[in-house]
Amino acid sequence: MQNQYIIPIFVPHLGCPNDCVFCNQRSISGKTKQVTSADVKKIIHEYLETFKNEDATKEVAFFGGSFTGIEPEKQEELLQAAYEYVENGDIDSIRISTRPDYIDKDTLKRLKKYKVKTIELGVQSSNDYILSIAKRGHTFEDVKKASKLIKRYGFNLGHQMMVGLPDSTKLDELNTAKDLAKLKPKMMRIYPVLVIKNTKLAEMYESGEYIPISLEQAIETCKELYYFFEKKHINIIRMGLQNTDLISNPENIESEVLAGPYHEAFGQLVESRIWYDSIVNKIKQFNVKVKEVEIELNPRDVNHVIGHKKENVQKLKDFYDVDIKIVQNEKKMPGKFDLKILKTFSDFYEENKNAVKK
Repeated sequence: MQNQYIIPIFVPHLGCPNDCVFCNQRSISGKTKQVTSADVKKIIHEYLETFKNEDATKEVAFFGGSFTGIEPEKQEELLQAAYEYVENGDIDSIRISTRPDYIDKDTLKRLKKYKVKTIELGVQSSNDYILSIAKRGHTFEDVKKASKLIKRYGFNLGHQMMVGLPDSTKLDELNTAKDLAKLKPKMMRIYPVLVIKNTKLAEMYESGEYIPISLEQAIETCKELYYFFEKKHINIIRMGLQNTDLISNPENIESEVLAGPYHEAFGQLVESRIWYDSIVNKIKQFNVKVKEVEIELNPRDVNHVIGHKKENVQKLKDFYDVDIKIVQNEKKMPGKFDLKILKTFSDFYEENKNAVKK
């Protein structure tokens, strides 16, 4: 059963001083009207009515724009509306996302007042040249200063980075991961760059100045980033933008996505690829040619093992001629599995030989 609920509240473009080349917050969030305290209370109330697990933690998350760039009075209005639910025990915490150049001591004191627990910084890259091409309006030095200050004030620190920015290579993105790990964030979000309509990046794409990375490139890079952050004990809480009516398949007429590595289940594709690698590595540890294996795992992991549209099952069959049998066990820890051989190729040949004799 779900042990945490997130109540997302989008504040598109509020507080954001400029438009990054990739950004159209109104498209990304699916929202165009600005948010009021009444909206905050209405959203929280509606979400609370849908939650079934009373023991799960509940968090209000202000996404979009740059929350701490909003005028202080508006920040207080929105925070106060959410804080009322913290005071009466209906929600457990509040998180915000913002720009690294909009963090200072006064801002952090204000967030502390309203019991904000987590602050996520939109970093995107640690390479100042790439940040300038993306028109971020800040440097990586701003990220370092803000991250250290956030941790000093006792907040949970989150970072957001992007894969596939203009002039960014896979090496740049791995270097960004290394630079961010040194700042010790508690969590990460990784977003492959999508070309959104009515952005500077859309102009660059249409002129041929920018070529998006492929879906396969995005999956493989995010997989490597996952492995890296896992070794550093940094939790990846999301890979890929949240799907909305506007952020959807570019083939949909209402989609604001023009191009790029879009997939409605991008995070699942990456996780399934990770599971596939783990299964193949375990099979390779056996000193025999394997024909059929049994994989015992928690029910919540079944879809990751099977893969999107049974991709993993098919790849194991096509590349290794291995069939898999899934055994679900709720006592297994999520993310872990046991693998045992049901049949080797020697067994398979012996069976066929005996069948011919008969």
